[in-house]
Amino acid sequence: MTHADTLVVGGGIIGLATAFRARVSGLSVTLLDPSPAQGTSRVAAGMLAPVSELHYGEERLLEMNIASAQLYPSFVAELEDASGRNVGYRRCGTLIVAVDPGDKDILVELCDYQRSFGLEATWLDSRDCRSEEPFLAPRIQGGILASSDHQVDTRKLLDALLAAVINAGVRVLHEPAAELLVQHDRIEGVRLENDDTLRAASVVLAAGCWSGTLAGIPSRLAPPVRPVKGQILRLRGPADTTYLTHTLRGVVNGSPVYIVPRGDGRMVVGATSEERGFDTAVTAGAVHDILRDARQLLPQINELELIEVKAGLRPGSPDNAPLVGDSGLDGLVFATGHQRNGILLTPLTAYAVVSCLTSETQSDASITNMLEYCSPARMNLAMKP
Repeated sequence: MTHADTLVVGGGIIGLATAFRARVSGLSVTLLDPSPAQGTSRVAAGMLAPVSELHYGEERLLEMNIASAQLYPSFVAELEDASGRNVGYRRCGTLIVAVDPGDKDILVELCDYQRSFGLEATWLDSRDCRSEEPFLAPRIQGGILASSDHQVDTRKLLDALLAAVINAGVRVLHEPAAELLVQHDRIEGVRLENDDTLRAASVVLAAGCWSGTLAGIPSRLAPPVRPVKGQILRLRGPADTTYLTHTLRGVVNGSPVYIVPRGDGRMVVGATSEERGFDTAVTAGAVHDILRDARQLLPQINELELIEVKAGLRPGSPDNAPLVGDSGLDGLVFATGHQRNGILLTPLTAYAVVSCLTSETQSDASITNMLEYCSPARMNLAMKP
């Protein structure tokens, strides 16, 4: 039997960042994951795009996305220093384009909506779009330039986080958690599949879409997260050829598609959003549809080598906002349900979770906002008799 101040269940980007922040804050930390830094986070494209990710009715989520995006430069600097690794952070902006007049109307309305929140969104006609990106398809009707959107190479980020966690003194166990241990309405620790027991003052559940399946959680408290399947492609062209300088997003016949350039000839293209349970099979139809839509924006896609196709499972919540904060069970903190915003919300989530672990009074409005808006209690998860 071993003991730590905090056990973090899940070694994706949220779990790793939380473990790192908790250790830097002075807590002893153990992280549990059979394959840390190798899960769904590794499939993600890495867009840090609060402007282009804005959806109608998600104004509070926008506030958190912006706050977390503003944390990224310092987060990256701290992480690169702690790990000795580059994370591929790029300030490249996003260009959102429309292929036909109907899609253009949608984007014009979206641009007005973005501006209504004071966001940096500039409408460009078709000529100006091609001035920004000369390889765009000739039929592009216009678009929105969101110059404050950035990106990060998720695989480099995950590798750096794992190295930083280990360097900071976090104990990383390549073991799956089998069951949460609860006694007298309080979390006591975790039982592993090999029947070893780990005791802790607190447990952070950051197991993505599997967070609601862990044994030992009272059914009335289980986080209502579900898997949302996303299939994504990685392409490679000549390293000395720059087809794109911005992240490119488009609406093609009403369907979204994105192309994220890495700057070395590689591109990430995606992604589907499918309610298929825990299925992670890659399908020919999804690959066809992604490439078909992407080439409507950037015809040169046809010349690139297809080097990888992956499917990941995003953790979705009923209202598309994360579940972050006290679970309703003493000592258990949730950090899950981030859906499409997991990479972007990583720095803010880590700070918010650690504030719960340390019971610090918060003067930071963005952390307070996250803990209020993302409280698991909104899902009627508070403990009931």
